[in-house]
Amino acid sequence: MGEAPILYWVRKDLRLADNPALAELARSGRPVIPVFILDEVFDAYGAAPRWRFGLGAQHFASALEKIGSRLTFRRGQALATLRALIAETGADVVHWGRAYDPDQVARDKAVKAALTEDGIDAGSVAGHLLFEPWSAETGTGGFYRVYTPFWKSVRGRDVAAPESAPSRLAAPETWPHSEDPAEWCLGRSMARGAEIVAPYLTLGEAAAKDRLDRFIAEKVDAYDTARDLVAEDGTSGLSENLAWGEIGPRTAWAAGFQAFEAGRAGAETFLKELVWREFAYHLVWHTPHITERNWREDWDRFPWNGAETAEVTAWKRGRTGMEFVDAGMREMYVTGRMHNRSRMIVASYLTKHLMSHWKIGLGWFAECLVDWDPASNAMGWQWSAGSGPDATPYFRVFNPETQVEKFDRNGTYRRRWIAEGQADPPPTALAYFDAVPRGWTMSAKDPYPAPIVGAKPGRERALEAYGNRDF
Repeated sequence: MGEAPILYWVRKDLRLADNPALAELARSGRPVIPVFILDEVFDAYGAAPRWRFGLGAQHFASALEKIGSRLTFRRGQALATLRALIAETGADVVHWGRAYDPDQVARDKAVKAALTEDGIDAGSVAGHLLFEPWSAETGTGGFYRVYTPFWKSVRGRDVAAPESAPSRLAAPETWPHSEDPAEWCLGRSMARGAEIVAPYLTLGEAAAKDRLDRFIAEKVDAYDTARDLVAEDGTSGLSENLAWGEIGPRTAWAAGFQAFEAGRAGAETFLKELVWREFAYHLVWHTPHITERNWREDWDRFPWNGAETAEVTAWKRGRTGMEFVDAGMREMYVTGRMHNRSRMIVASYLTKHLMSHWKIGLGWFAECLVDWDPASNAMGWQWSAGSGPDATPYFRVFNPETQVEKFDRNGTYRRRWIAEGQADPPPTALAYFDAVPRGWTMSAKDPYPAPIVGAKPGRERALEAYGNRDF
């Protein structure tokens, strides 16, 4: 009889390199059984994240086969499924990559406690972040509520070099039964949108690493300014791959830091953006309520409208009549992603011009984005609304018309995504009508709508409400 195998519970760590949990198990020399569970957390994800994560998991399965392993797919409640696998395989160890958002933390704590009670060595290994959220403390021993001092406190830290991918992973004598993930139909909720979005995906570890390398080689020098120009390909694009762990944060940091030491102009800004992601998880860890209610409790009295109004419907469908807002929403439906500058504009318009609750936008992004991240999504929405930590000042209301002049002066971005009114709209703009539900009954031949709420009156209405500091 050989050694008992180890179960490696695969989650948002779909990579071989820069994967501390996998590296630790590979070094043990013991047989390892990687398993992906479509459990109570992942099965509740929105349409786009659920579909995208399923594609990533299948891609990771192929990578594991190249090092002599395989990925076992199971669907069910996490603890029950792991217990069933333990009974089938004789495994006495279950390890996984550590998570920090409330839903995963609650699940993982329950799993660890129950398996430990069963006599199983169960535990997590850090790897989703550069450093643990609790390791950064203010001078008084608390957590950081503002980004800039957080950045200053961590920028000089030594970040461990990313570990190489294991060349082999010891296999068990027999493999447990694996379900066929194709039978789960994870793209069903995407409907016809899946076919439109699929060409814009960058799947897998190798493609993610190529994306990082191209960014450092070709784009990092102009990153300071180009990252805000919505018509240009000036960002790293790594949010998709970081979200699902197809590239490790230490890999991204190492490349950015090497560019910084070489004097590349935009490298420090890139490092700051990586740490912005860390800050989001720092806040989610210390104040998990940020994902579901106002981070600042005094905002509980603010008179946001939580209803699905006609204005909200127009916002969701990219029919507000504000071109910057509509272009951003349509980009999301066609590509599964949205430029970060556009995210700020559409979020500000929903929460300030339309006076609608940020949770409406939070939920819609969680349904539609292939790079959805629970921490970044929550912090971004509360930042835009004014209710969160390090928030944009409550009196700052982004004007979609003046923002266009700054970041899409020539109208390239708007023409790329809005077909109405163009004699010969580009394929990107037309693809929107193939991506959205047929029930929306929209056509490129429709007249473009007048603004449902104009830039100036919307701003005045928001400032009046925000000026009432007794809310």
